[in-house]
Amino acid sequence: MVALNETPADTAASGKPDAATFNESYGALVWRRFKRSFTGMMGLVLVILLALTAIFADFVAPMSPMETDVSFSPPQAISFRNKDGSFSFRPRVYPIAETQELDPVTFQPIVGPDYNNPLYLGFFVKGAEYRLFGLLPMDRHLFGSTDGRPVHFIGTDKFGRDVLSRAIHGSRISLAIALSVVAIVTVIGTGVGLISGYFGGVADAWIQRFVEIILAFPQLPLYLALTSLIPVTAPTHVFLTFVIVVMSALGWAQMSREIRGKTLALARIEYVRAAIAVGATDRRIIFQHILPNVMSHVIVAVTLQIPTVILLESFLGFLGFAVKPPLISWGLMLQDTATYSVIGSYPWILTPVAFVLVAVFAFNALGDGLRDAVDPY
Repeated sequence: MVALNETPADTAASGKPDAATFNESYGALVWRRFKRSFTGMMGLVLVILLALTAIFADFVAPMSPMETDVSFSPPQAISFRNKDGSFSFRPRVYPIAETQELDPVTFQPIVGPDYNNPLYLGFFVKGAEYRLFGLLPMDRHLFGSTDGRPVHFIGTDKFGRDVLSRAIHGSRISLAIALSVVAIVTVIGTGVGLISGYFGGVADAWIQRFVEIILAFPQLPLYLALTSLIPVTAPTHVFLTFVIVVMSALGWAQMSREIRGKTLALARIEYVRAAIAVGATDRRIIFQHILPNVMSHVIVAVTLQIPTVILLESFLGFLGFAVKPPLISWGLMLQDTATYSVIGSYPWILTPVAFVLVAVFAFNALGDGLRDAVDPY
C-alpha cells in the first residue's frame, strides 16, 4: 500500500508503478518497447534518411543525373593533402586526367590524378539547376565542388553519368514502386482477409480457392510475360503503372491469407460475441472490433513486405522488365553489371547494390523491432 504522503518521485525510486504507467496507451507502450531495440531504432533512422534522400534527391545529389562526363571514370577520393604532400584542412578531390606518359604495353596515355587543378569541396554549393518539388527553381546542392565543376565520388557509368547522383535519384522510383505496391497489397489483402475470415461459410470457401489459384502461379515467369506485353514505345507513366499493377495483383494473396487467420481467431473472442449478441452490425464489428486488433500485424507485415518488393523491382530492372529510361531506378542501373568484364574493370558500377542492401536492411530491422514491440511474447 502506498503511503498518503508519498510523492511520485518516491514511488519511482521505490520501483512501484505509478498511475501514469497504468494509464499508458497502447501506442506509448509499443514505442517504449521499440526504443529498447537497437536494430529497430537503427532501421528507423535509416528509413527516415532514405525517405529524406528520395524526397530531396535533387538537392542531395551533387550533380544532375543526366549530365555526362568521361565514361567509366574511377571514383575520386577525398584528400586533405596539397600537391606537395602537406596537410590542409580544406577537403578536395583531384580530377582524373590523361598524363603525358604512355603505357609501355598499349601505348595509350596513362590516366591519373591532376594535382594542378584540385576540386575544392563544400556544402550548399552551386551546381546544376533544378526545380525543387517541380516548383521552386534552385541551383544549390548539399555537397559538391565549390566552383561547380563535375565531381564523381563513386565514378561514372558507360555514358559518363555520375553513379552517386543517379543512385540517389533512383531511390525515388524504387521506393515509390515499393510503397505503391505495398499500399495496394495491404488494402486489398486486408479487406479480402477480413471478409473471408469474418463471414466464413461458402464465401470463405470460394475466396480461399481463388487465393490458392493466385498463390499457385509461378510468379517470375508471369512477371516476365506480363511486363513484356507493354511495348517499348509506351509512355513511361503507362509502363510504370502497369508494373505496379502487375506486382500488386500477384502480391495481395499472401497478405489476405494472414489476415484471414487473425480474423478467424478474433471472431471467437468474447467481446466480439458480445457485440453480435447486442445486435451490432457486421460493418461495426469489422471496423470497430476486429480491424484495430489486426492493425499491429498489418503494420509489421508492411515493413517486411517493402524490402521484398525492392528486391523484386531490382531483379526485374536488372533483366530489363521494370523501369525504362529516362526513368532511373536501382534495378535499371544494375543492367550495366550484366557482363563480368565490366564488373572486373569498373567495380564501382555495383554501387546500386549497396543502396538496395541498405534499404532492405533498414526495413527488415524496422519490421523486426516493431514485431517485438507489438508482441513481445
